[in-house]
Amino acid sequence: MLKYKIYIDTSVIGGCFDDEFGEYSNLLFNDFVLGKKVAVVSNITLKELKQAPENVRIKLEEIPKDNIEYVTLTEEAEELAQKYIENGVVSSNYLLDAEHIAIATIERIDIVASWNFKHIVNINRIRGFNSVNLREGYQILEIRTPREVIDENQEI
Repeated sequence: MLKYKIYIDTSVIGGCFDDEFGEYSNLLFNDFVLGKKVAVVSNITLKELKQAPENVRIKLEEIPKDNIEYVTLTEEAEELAQKYIENGVVSSNYLLDAEHIAIATIERIDIVASWNFKHIVNINRIRGFNSVNLREGYQILEIRTPREVIDENQEI
């Protein structure tokens, strides 16, 4: 069975404790715990989590080690993130958001899951990221909310 690799940013992890996003963030985490999907977490996400409340910081510990993959920001990803900024996909104020997308692109992750509607899960941003990706010789990246990537057979 194909296991999708899902890059998650801090909004998905924090979303587990949010009234609006909790249901679907927790269902996605359940997919990770059960091994239906692989959670992909970057060093940027880990750095952002250091500023989060303790319950958010320790949420990743629920995922078995075999179902989580850690990736890091490389020089290649830094350069791609700069291309997103140079092409006006996001401004330099949102470099971290560009880096999340660049890491997922470089690592050939199946899907990015986020609740960041302003800078990531936004049709204009998605088209912009993918336009740069194609121009630079990378694949198109799927960017979705956790609601769109949970196991469709789960009870809600």
